[in-house]
Amino acid sequence: MSDHCIRITLDDMLERRGMTLTELSVAVDISLVNLSILKTGKAKAIRFSTLTRICHALGCQPGDLLEYDDNR
Repeated sequence: MSDHCIRITLDDMLERRGMTLTELSVAVDISLVNLSILKTGKAKAIRFSTLTRICHALGCQPGDLLEYDDNR
């Protein structure tokens, strides 16, 4: 098992909202590189302030972006 079992579903939410990662980056004032790290699941942590801004921009809840998967 990896060091964590949380999967980031940002890609799915972006598709549902018809938004690109670049558009989200501008909307939440977070670098494209940092959002890409989050989107690909390579991030080790996320600040609540970052999660708040992403949820606000996408009109979603934190649970829409995070999923527990112990089969990883």
